Amino acid sequence: MAIPFRTDHRKGPGKRFGVRTPEESKALNHVNGPAIIIAASGMATAGRIVRHLKQRLPDKSTTVLLVGFQAAGTRGRLLQDGARSVRMHGRDVPVQAAIETIDGLSAHAAQRDLLQWLKGFAAPPQRTLIVHGEGQAAAGAYSMQFARY
Repeated sequence: MAIPFRTDHRKGPGKRFGVRTPEESKALNHVNGPAIIIAASGMATAGRIVRHLKQRLPDKSTTVLLVGFQAAGTRGRLLQDGARSVRMHGRDVPVQAAIETIDGLSAHAAQRDLLQWLKGFAAPPQRTLIVHGEGQAAAGAYSMQFARY
């Protein structure tokens, strides 16, 4: 079966670099052998990556590389914490894949970045709400730092 990848001919024939449609993504499930699938759903809670994980997690030759923060209660955190199975599409999927993590890569601002942002105001906002992150960090350490502004 031919997989409808887009090809970047500047890098040489056959250098595949991505899929754009749901159909192209589904076609990845027919790729046998090694593959690198990069997805934007960082915590593996929704999107196309769920289908790819469902197929590849039971395979011992698969490595799932989680980058960035995985919030409590998400599929990404379950995998990171060593779950032996995860629920997807109403079914328990066994985890035989190796799960690895690279910390420090996140699309979200860290405490330092948020404080720097607050320093940029001539008159800081009267109230800043933290609505994302682990409960203890959001309610405790962050709010103490923000109290200065």
